[in-house]
Amino acid sequence: MAAEESSSSSVVKAQLALSLSEAAAGGYSGGETVSGRVVLEAAAPLPLRALRLEATGRARAAWGEGAAAVAAAAAASPSAAAGGGPGARLEAEVPYLDVRQRLLGQDPRPAGDEGLILLEAGKHEYPFSFQLPQQPLATSFTGKYGNIQYCVKATLERPMVPDQTVKREFQVISHIDVNSPVLLSPVRRSQEKMIGCWFFTSGPVSLSAKIERKGYCNGEAIPIYAEIENCSSRLIVPKAAIFQTQTYLASGKTKTFRQMVANVRGNHVASGSTDTWNGKTLKIPPVTPSILDCCIIRVEYSLAVYIHIPGAKKLMLELPLVIGTIPCTAFSSRNSSLASQFNMDMSWLALSMPEHPEAPPNYADIVSEEEFSRHVTAYPQLIDCNEELCCPMLAYIQEFRFQPPPLYSEIDPHPTEVEDRQPVSIMA
Repeated sequence: MAAEESSSSSVVKAQLALSLSEAAAGGYSGGETVSGRVVLEAAAPLPLRALRLEATGRARAAWGEGAAAVAAAAAASPSAAAGGGPGARLEAEVPYLDVRQRLLGQDPRPAGDEGLILLEAGKHEYPFSFQLPQQPLATSFTGKYGNIQYCVKATLERPMVPDQTVKREFQVISHIDVNSPVLLSPVRRSQEKMIGCWFFTSGPVSLSAKIERKGYCNGEAIPIYAEIENCSSRLIVPKAAIFQTQTYLASGKTKTFRQMVANVRGNHVASGSTDTWNGKTLKIPPVTPSILDCCIIRVEYSLAVYIHIPGAKKLMLELPLVIGTIPCTAFSSRNSSLASQFNMDMSWLALSMPEHPEAPPNYADIVSEEEFSRHVTAYPQLIDCNEELCCPMLAYIQEFRFQPPPLYSEIDPHPTEVEDRQPVSIMA
């Protein structure tokens, strides 16, 4: 007993820590380098076998099947119900990253006490770095029935002591650019529902909704355009919500989890009335971007515009939505929507105006002398007031004929003769 106490007291205490270098906003992407350091601090000389580093990444889906589902699967196909009991569990896993490095020690490790390293007392730092695979990696995610996780783990192997480990998780993101033509295209849906049943119909309720584009990013506000027509005898309420749908696949089975992440409510629409949403906004909260490139876990979004009808099933429109990571760089989503609606080439809007605009041409330069003289009215000569001071002062008002010039497209190719008119005089 005393020998065991002396042996345990002779064990040198060591502190192991792991830190990662600051990553880009949002996390790492495929092909980027992950770097950091492992810090090992010992109060006394420390014997050790190795200091290892592992970086792993995987997607994992798992859930338990109920007794009824397992029994039905066993009845249909005995081989399909692996595990057999009411606690049968379905699991699936996809690896994305597997990196192993040895920071201290020999590889492979010698047998017995050979290859032991005596580390001096004090603080020791061991930097590390590794590159993520070039192919796109699934975005980090933790959901109801699975997760996509990336982590770095450092393991200290010592003789006669259990391995000491420290682990740090890091975020990986698979970028989605919402500037792609598919995600910039508008989405529109419409539907009508008859309220009542059999001969006791109350009238139809119609709904049409549109969003300017399919792709948005976190923090953006989605303008919703909708038209609601209530021809029923009931008071209805239009609403909109963003839904997240998580889909998990394992052993040929599918598990779905759906939740609302944001919503907005409109005004009541009375019987025989209509309502219009001319860009009612719904802001996207901080959520995981859409995950569309993982074979066992998918995260999808939709914008639901629906009408709550008392005593009847709601009328709902589902507009597909993609939450991306690279925001839209168009100068105005409204202008892009108009361009797509009217099929206009709006590339001329990118042209810059000249710093000094060219002055318009003189009107006399575009009118021939013959036509100018034909339209000029002869006026009496001006009176010299120095010679005849007693004469009445007359003001001559000339006809305002040549200013401003007419539009070129409106010039009459066959002008008619203008009657000679006497100048109008007004007594001063």
